[in-house]
Amino acid sequence: MADGIPIEITGLSKHFGAVTAVDDLSFTVEPGRVTGFLGPNGAGKTTTLRVLLGLVRASSGTATFGGTPYHALPRPLETVGAALDANFHPGRTARNHLRVYATAAGLPSARVPVVLEQVGLAEFAERRVGGYSLGMRQRLALAYTLLGDPGVFVLDEPINGLDPEGIRWIRVFLQTLAREGRTVLVSSHLLSEVQQSVDEVVIISRGRLVKRGTLASLELDSAPRTIVDSPDRTALATALDSAGLEYDAGRSGFIVDEPDPGRVGHAAFVGGVELSALHRLKSGLEESFLSLVGEAPDESPGDASNGSPGDDPAEAPAAAPPVDEAPAGEEDAR
Repeated sequence: MADGIPIEITGLSKHFGAVTAVDDLSFTVEPGRVTGFLGPNGAGKTTTLRVLLGLVRASSGTATFGGTPYHALPRPLETVGAALDANFHPGRTARNHLRVYATAAGLPSARVPVVLEQVGLAEFAERRVGGYSLGMRQRLALAYTLLGDPGVFVLDEPINGLDPEGIRWIRVFLQTLAREGRTVLVSSHLLSEVQQSVDEVVIISRGRLVKRGTLASLELDSAPRTIVDSPDRTALATALDSAGLEYDAGRSGFIVDEPDPGRVGHAAFVGGVELSALHRLKSGLEESFLSLVGEAPDESPGDASNGSPGDDPAEAPAAAPPVDEAPAGEEDAR
């Protein structure tokens, strides 16, 4: 097993014409921990990972593994295991898919059955990948990352498509890698997907860093607010405005930047507004996350977990060997 080394993102920016996908981003991912790389769709997560893996050229700044860019690593697959873009031949079996990459990387073919066993695909090794479910493809992508027994793992939306059993399995898998001293960076647009797996979070929005720290520090950032609703929301909004209360519209009412429901209720009373809901919105990880990235939460944090995976439709998480430069015509402002 290769030693875990830090992932270092320093002053990284990437522009696609007039669009800024990543804006002066800096953070470090240390070995021995699972770091969640979080942000809404379009936040710039995949662009950052593409720059890190040499698939896209940075406009400025650096993205390295212990100070060394990906293209300069002497044996990259033995240093970094990356699952990013889909690159499966539907007519190949899982075993042959991995053999192709092992041969190309100069790795022993004996690693193929080992990694298939590690991800629970040994009994499906001779099945064509075209017949795999999305969850099985995710596991095959992870098998690819394990081929070189690397010390660093970069995984883009690895939980997408997994059933509950698969989610539990990958959580144990990620934590096991970290306990072995490896560096693990896992991207997701949903905090709820990874919050039981990660030790630290790096949160970005619109290409910029908005938070870095532990999950505990994320929860502490969230101040209690109040949920209020009325059959006449227009009148309620007028009453809140008259009282000088700031609020956001949620699916089940207004989320008011006021911890005291009594003050909110009094504003509604003064305005002659009938209320159908009035209670404090407890602080929590999901609320804090949504607040940081500029999305209005509902009173049920889990409701905010709905959405399509990835930063855009082309962001299908699977295995692909990195290349040294961006493909021609790259216009992905992710």
